[in-house]
Amino acid sequence: MSSSRPSVPPGPSRRDAALRGVRELLPATPGIFAWGLVTGVAMVKSGLGVDYALALSLLAYAGSAQLAALPLIATAAPLWLIFLTALVVNLRFIVYSAVVRPGFAHLHWNRRLWLGFIVGDVMFVRFTSLMRDEPDYPHKVAYYTGGAIANWIIWQVASIIGIVAAGQIPTAWGLELAGTLALVALLAPLCLQVPVLGGAVAAVIVSILGHSLPLRLGLLLGMVVGMAFAMLLERARPAASEAS
Repeated sequence: MSSSRPSVPPGPSRRDAALRGVRELLPATPGIFAWGLVTGVAMVKSGLGVDYALALSLLAYAGSAQLAALPLIATAAPLWLIFLTALVVNLRFIVYSAVVRPGFAHLHWNRRLWLGFIVGDVMFVRFTSLMRDEPDYPHKVAYYTGGAIANWIIWQVASIIGIVAAGQIPTAWGLELAGTLALVALLAPLCLQVPVLGGAVAAVIVSILGHSLPLRLGLLLGMVVGMAFAMLLERARPAASEAS
């Protein structure tokens, strides 16, 4: 008489993982939509034509960099400053890439390039939480891909609506505040880490002190100082733990 082994329930499929990524992104939809709408409206009201604004939204996919660069474009700031501002704002994606690298290191470079293009702040937070809380989850890439594509679609729909309907959307709606508050609520948990909190505080202080600088250089200076201070705090933590 053969003894039967207890059946092991099957794990999630790649499809299940992708759908989970979509589900866990959906609560952030209002914030993503508001931010995309703000960016679309801002591009047109800053003087970009609808065709250029649509191309920028589809190809760049970097709302914070677009919003940082648009006032400089509108005031005919030097090209080097526009480029540098957008570059500095997007430097955070280098940090994102370093953090999520363990989940993608086994993939071919062209697939990593595609996954890097669709990375966003919201899905970065969701994916790093999955890596921390469920390190053995079998389909991390599928989870990320599902959520990141959903993020991209929501953003593009909102941005295109903002571009096309920019003339009918009044600035009195306060969409900038709505989008900003949504992002703050999402990113605030990251500030539980000392380096992130220290960098954010340093960036805010320097940006306020440099508010009167020409060409919005105070904002650029604040971002640079904030990132540098956060990196210093991150490097100091291992030394402090070894000393104790």
